Amino acid sequence: MKSEHILKVDNLVVGYDEKTVIHDVSLEIPNGKISVIIGANACGKSTLLKAMTRIITPKSGLVTLDGEPIRSMHPKELARICGLLPQDPVVPEGVTVSDLVARGRYPHQKFLQGQTKQDLEAVTEAMEIMDIIELANRGMNELSGGQRQRAWIATALAQQSDILFLDEPTTFLDINYQIEILDLMADLNQRKQTTIVMVLHDINLAARYADYLYAMKNGKLIAQGAPGDIVTEKLIMDVFGMKSRIISDTVSKSPYVIPIGRHFCDL
Repeated sequence: MKSEHILKVDNLVVGYDEKTVIHDVSLEIPNGKISVIIGANACGKSTLLKAMTRIITPKSGLVTLDGEPIRSMHPKELARICGLLPQDPVVPEGVTVSDLVARGRYPHQKFLQGQTKQDLEAVTEAMEIMDIIELANRGMNELSGGQRQRAWIATALAQQSDILFLDEPTTFLDINYQIEILDLMADLNQRKQTTIVMVLHDINLAARYADYLYAMKNGKLIAQGAPGDIVTEKLIMDVFGMKSRIISDTVSKSPYVIPIGRHFCDL
């Protein structure tokens, strides 16, 4: 079973140059659960994720892991606990799938140390979880979008971190690949008790797969809780400026948002 960790955000303010993007956000990530951050474009979702993983430094406020500010932690120490898949990872030139996934072991390796038996086992396990063993010797540039995404997630899994952050892991993927990726994340959460924090665009997929939702608007956290507790017509209007109807997903029983649109407002 994974270790329990407490990741907290207290009064976080984040910005770029003179522009403030995150305004006084406080939250605590539920341990061992799948949490999803939702909101309209440019509301601060990805910025919040980057601040929680020390990619960017906040203007004020604090992100702590088990009571320690993450800004004071050694990078390898933090990486052993928190893994991150950014939104647009850069594919190294000429690298194979197995080489890429092996890079996820960096936080566990000592200076000038080659791959250990534990490293090889972790890489193999990550590729097995993501079902890409048969792609191990293929070049990343030879893969489809869904295959590349699975390889990148396997790289994050090879870190064997207790908390995994993913920034829009399903963007630009066909619906079958979106479901495949999210099913694999649910499997990982159930099998390993890995805490997963994702940014997702699709509110219905977020409601289906999340144990806990964070809804953002204009850089502020305006609602949080279980999907069944917070996904309402009012929330969808507040967050997305869209009239809707909320019904029950016939498959998952989670809330399902039906947009109304201008042409159907009077029906």
